[in-house]
Amino acid sequence: MRGDSGVNGDAQRIEQMTWLIFLKVYDAKESDWEDDDDNYKSVLPENLRWRNWAVDNKDGKALTGDDLLIFVNNELFPTLKKLDLTDSTPMKQAVVKEVFADINQYMKNGTILRQVINEIDKIKCETAKEKNLLSGIYEKILKDLQSAGYAGEFYTPRAVTD
Repeated sequence: MRGDSGVNGDAQRIEQMTWLIFLKVYDAKESDWEDDDDNYKSVLPENLRWRNWAVDNKDGKALTGDDLLIFVNNELFPTLKKLDLTDSTPMKQAVVKEVFADINQYMKNGTILRQVINEIDKIKCETAKEKNLLSGIYEKILKDLQSAGYAGEFYTPRAVTD
């Protein structure tokens, strides 16, 4: 992400990682909910589910470059910010709109964004242990960022570099 001209500083990098990791983990949770409930219906349109736009199946069809940026900026973000929810929408689904209400997408290079997505997609988050580890890493990054001072410098946790 450091090579992307739209992302300036660690705070913006964290924000970018936040929405990407959220959608990755949310997709894993939806898989669990689908396994547990044959009648489960996602609030996300099919084409906006992580598994349908972010996963690179190595078949040459994964969005990248300008096509990826157009999709994220003109379809993904606007739709998630304006999801049509009702009072009866479960909180586990309404949270998507809440997360995207105040989050921004700063990246300007769709090739770098694809590289970041591919790295995040490698993260395993199927088991409870893997989800807890991912949450712990994210909380550690936020804590370090908060205590980094004005320069925004902090050391990357070993689990992240590994």
